[in-house]
Amino acid sequence: LSKLSESKEREVESSGSNFDGLRPNGKGLPVDQSSRGQDKPESLQPRQNKSKSEITGMVRSSTITVSDKAHILSMQKFGLRDTIVKSHLVQKEEDYTYIQNFRFFVGTYNVNGQSPKERLQPWLSDGVQAPDVYCVGFQELDLSKEAFFFHDTPKEEEWFKAVSEGLHPDAKYAKVKLIRLVGIMLLLYVKQEHAAYVSEVEAETVGTGIMGRMGNKGGVAIRFQFHNTSICVVNSHLAAHIEEYERRNQDYKDICSRMQFCQLKFLLNPVTFVLCPHSVILWLGDLNYRIEELDVEKVKKLIEEKDFQTLYAYDQVQMATLWTLYFSEKCRAPAWCDRILWKGKNITQLSYQSHMALKTSDHKPVSSVFDIGVRVVNDELYRKTLEEIVRSLDKMENANIPSVSLSKREFCFQNVKYMQLKVESFTIHNGQVPCHFEFINKPDEESYCKQWLNANPSRGFLLPDSDIEIELELFVNKTTATKLNSGEDKIEDILVLHLDRGKDYFLSVSGNYLPSCFGSPIHTLCYMREPILDLPLETISELTLMPIRTGDDCSQLESPMEIPKELWMMVDYLYRNAVQQEDLFQQPGLRSEFEHVRDCLDTGMIDNLSASNHSVAEALLLFLESLPEPVICYSAYHNCLECSGNYTASKQVISTLPTFYKNVFHYLMAFLQELLKNSAKNHLDENILASIFGSLLLRNPAGHQKLDMTEKKKAQEFIHQFLCNPL
Repeated sequence: LSKLSESKEREVESSGSNFDGLRPNGKGLPVDQSSRGQDKPESLQPRQNKSKSEITGMVRSSTITVSDKAHILSMQKFGLRDTIVKSHLVQKEEDYTYIQNFRFFVGTYNVNGQSPKERLQPWLSDGVQAPDVYCVGFQELDLSKEAFFFHDTPKEEEWFKAVSEGLHPDAKYAKVKLIRLVGIMLLLYVKQEHAAYVSEVEAETVGTGIMGRMGNKGGVAIRFQFHNTSICVVNSHLAAHIEEYERRNQDYKDICSRMQFCQLKFLLNPVTFVLCPHSVILWLGDLNYRIEELDVEKVKKLIEEKDFQTLYAYDQVQMATLWTLYFSEKCRAPAWCDRILWKGKNITQLSYQSHMALKTSDHKPVSSVFDIGVRVVNDELYRKTLEEIVRSLDKMENANIPSVSLSKREFCFQNVKYMQLKVESFTIHNGQVPCHFEFINKPDEESYCKQWLNANPSRGFLLPDSDIEIELELFVNKTTATKLNSGEDKIEDILVLHLDRGKDYFLSVSGNYLPSCFGSPIHTLCYMREPILDLPLETISELTLMPIRTGDDCSQLESPMEIPKELWMMVDYLYRNAVQQEDLFQQPGLRSEFEHVRDCLDTGMIDNLSASNHSVAEALLLFLESLPEPVICYSAYHNCLECSGNYTASKQVISTLPTFYKNVFHYLMAFLQELLKNSAKNHLDENILASIFGSLLLRNPAGHQKLDMTEKKKAQEFIHQFLCNPL
């Protein structure tokens, strides 16, 4: 960035036409005159107290709003002519738009799990001029276990209400969007008169916590079109502690690569990364990057001397130039964790400051005010440009047949490993006729490619004599690993690239998969006395396809182990090194270390295992998640839920499991009980462990879908019994 500066979601509440149904009442609050159930915006009168029911009433079902001026540019039509018109309008944008400055307020606040205890006006209404747009982010909104595991918190309403009442008193605002992932929340407001020019609003979340998806760390984002300018706002909370620099970088990369917006998939030459397609990017949050290699006194001295350039040389992130810098005063070296960054053209930063008057949290809120130049449509020039484009298209010959050339048609992915991304790319070069391209399904198939493969982008539009790079991404996960292990599936596929009004092109994909203990059944691994990569493929296939109950019959096969050796390796490592590790199973490890752990397990080179406790713990969770049949077999799932709360009945259900699965369950419970004996050091308790392991050991057999909230709590209660009682 060039300059400093399971989720809960609240949807769009502002559009041009929808405001027609609103009339201000005597208190300055809007009154919804439309029928119940339709989407209407909510204008907020600052300093006006609102009840919880009124605040809740602001939240309604999802919709995508499009202003009249952006209509042609944002309509998702798939005809060739419409796409060509849209493409030319984008190219000629400067002919019918002009730059107009709008005032943006961007704020971030780590509230340390506290409820609002003071008015937020000193932070949100500090300036004389009322902002046109508010982007307000929070971190650590709720630190409770309930928020972490069940994704619900009353603090969302509390802080939403506090922000709504703290907006600038000289304007009325409409809430456009609220998005939350556990404790990371982002709010977007615009002045009521601007709401008609906000369109294509979307919000997404990316969890980067344990197993790469938990929401204790990660990011949330809102993207929208303001007049003719695309804007993306990201609020993130990255890994803490000064030594976790590499983990923070990984979190940042994960947010960038996994934050995808559905609408962008239909745009020209779509790019799925959150950063690339937007004209303006505002990134805020508790980024946790620190000043390192300087002692406390030296840092304080440089701050007093305002020698920020020297400090900047020791900044972990080193993304941009410093204007104003706030260091929170703690016993350790002052930290620069809460930041606001920006990228784009026509942006002027007017202020960047912390607000020391607010005392709710150990962090202080930070704000930055910008003047951002937004492209506004001139209606007359727009119509003239559109007419010129349409006239030129009328002269095109309809008989022209599109044709492209491909830089490569055969792709070989060698030695593919579990959860290790491999990418091959090629270029499509278009001839002299504009064309749509799209990868299409082969006959009798539901997708254009197998589950382990993805083309990015999978569709698009090419102007004459233009190019686009396509990436073929191969990634084997828990869904696809078992059939690749067994030989039921192979790294083989044919992709069909189709041109609208043109011919089809065929791409060949081949390769080989290295079998892994990840994705292998428990009973299969018990019969693998040698590392899986030392076994012939025929043996791996035979053992993987072996039914569960057959595995109990020891007379038919070589004497098995009681539990998988790979499970023992991970648990033994944690037992020897991590029983007192704080935040075990709650803090994620490093991806590179997971790959090292996987390779050690698959090759049997356990003596070479060298990874952080958190990486090994996460590998254990990923191993359990990858089992095609969970530790508590699908057939016992409903019985377990029914007897949760009755320990005697629960033990009886476990006793009916196949031998190897029963052994694994008791082994894991014994290990978790050992961890609980060290709870004074590792800060684990029965509720935390039951929540983490409940959804891994007990899975819904109906389509392997995720547990709903009621089932999740029953699964947690079932596991909780075995942690608190003798086995």
